[in-house]
Amino acid sequence: MDLLWVLSVSMLTVCVAVPMDAVAGSHSLFTCEPITLRMCQGLPYNSTFMPNVLNHYDQQTAALAMEPFHPMVNLQCSPELRMFLCALYAPVCTEYGRVTLPCRRLCLQAKSDCYKLMDMFGVSWPEEMDCNRFPDCDEPYPRPVDLLSGSDTTESPISVQRDYGFWCPRELKISPELGYSFMGVRDCSPPCPNMYFTREELTFARYFIGVVSIVCLSATLFTFLTFLIDVSRFRYPERPIIFYAVCYMMVSLVFFLGFLLEDKVSCNAASPGRFRASTVTQGSHNKACTLLFMVLYFFTVAGSVWWVILTITWFLAAVPKWGSEAIEKKALLFHACAWGIPGVLTVTLLAMNKIEGDGISGVCFVGLYNLTALRWFLLAPLGLDVVVGVVLLLAGIAALNRVRMEIPLEKENQEKLVKFMIRIGVFSVLYLVPLLTVLACYLYESSYRPVWETTWVQEKCRDYHIPCPYQVEQTSHPDLVLFLIKYLMMLIVGIPSVFWVGSKKTCFEWASFFHGKRRKEAEIQSKHAESKLLPYDCEENKPNRGDEAQIQRPQADHQRPSWSCTDT
Repeated sequence: MDLLWVLSVSMLTVCVAVPMDAVAGSHSLFTCEPITLRMCQGLPYNSTFMPNVLNHYDQQTAALAMEPFHPMVNLQCSPELRMFLCALYAPVCTEYGRVTLPCRRLCLQAKSDCYKLMDMFGVSWPEEMDCNRFPDCDEPYPRPVDLLSGSDTTESPISVQRDYGFWCPRELKISPELGYSFMGVRDCSPPCPNMYFTREELTFARYFIGVVSIVCLSATLFTFLTFLIDVSRFRYPERPIIFYAVCYMMVSLVFFLGFLLEDKVSCNAASPGRFRASTVTQGSHNKACTLLFMVLYFFTVAGSVWWVILTITWFLAAVPKWGSEAIEKKALLFHACAWGIPGVLTVTLLAMNKIEGDGISGVCFVGLYNLTALRWFLLAPLGLDVVVGVVLLLAGIAALNRVRMEIPLEKENQEKLVKFMIRIGVFSVLYLVPLLTVLACYLYESSYRPVWETTWVQEKCRDYHIPCPYQVEQTSHPDLVLFLIKYLMMLIVGIPSVFWVGSKKTCFEWASFFHGKRRKEAEIQSKHAESKLLPYDCEENKPNRGDEAQIQRPQADHQRPSWSCTDT
């Protein structure tokens, strides 16, 4: 069996074979600590530094990885082997972030002396212990300068300054089969509900998002119900506004559900008995989180696509002078694009397992911690929609203005055209300003998130017993106001639909709807009461043809008889 394979197996077994209390006791403090390895007792030095040059997390892990070498050390195949192994697995502690490596001569001597014995056992020299990676020198280990406690000398040519990168804390570790990742480290997840803000700040943010979602939900629902009252009123080119409102109605509904659910869906529950903290939900294993993500992302992208389609229909009506019927013939193509593109993107994200819980709003979305997903699945599609929509919108407005200037129209038609152009302009500004603000927030996040994460690691590294960042040049904390603005603009971007349908005609339609409903209920009750008081059968007292005009239903309400046989 290959020695490298044995080392790998030993590294894996530490997670399952070592009791949690043992691991807790040997967990690296990333500072000088007494040597506990049995093989490395009685050396010229008695303190070491973890992680070692082989990136073993603590001495317990290093001890298991050294097990395959015990027979060779006991058989004393080389007087240099024990010191060489201890120089790798339990290096002398000099100062934080400074590691000294054994000389290449020491490695070559140990390998040459033990080669035959290793061949007899059927093992090979591990690749990570290749002698070429060690400095070319001829000094004993440890060097006298290494034994000077707290020495800050830099004369040793083989001292190495390095950044350990981000080590996932034990409290944030996740089962490998879930496919989690955090800051480039697999099987790790961010702390929940949020790694940047306090509980009080998160509570305020959640209520803020809840109130705004209710307002947006009410506005978009009003738009949709207005459409249902009179479907024929909203024809192309303005029909896409209704579908746009429906999309943001669903977005508002998801955020409202996130407000009600708090962090029950977006966070994994803590497990104190297993030293596990509450972490952010990732991937599609949580069905509720997956459902919230699918609805939120699908309708967010669909809403922006419907706005582009709206600008396309305006362009077709203004430039080539298409009529409503001609544009409506393309409705099937519009629906295929508006629902198909978001569907493809949503399925792609599900396949890539890029779903992430949002501890601030309580929903699940994309790009909250993964910058690649943020750039390709949010910034790219939304930015493209803005560019295409603005170009078509400006072309359409320019064409309408040219019609107003060049073609003589009656004063009434001139006023209608100007009013229509103003409505288009106001609606577009009310849509574009929130959407551009959201894009600006995403760009700011993508630029500063690495700095925020580094700052968080620097502040929490000693609490989590992980390496602190090396040579931090910039630190920064995110501002809660930035996130509140982002959520506010994500929601109110659906409100402009109310301004489009808001008019005197809408008020008359709602008044007629409620008045007609009450009148119909009164008619039913009146007919039911009067039918019990009829003194004769209508069938036996039907009027002749000459009297039909007297009992037919009149057009005006004030001419209506209290009852008649034709009414029943």
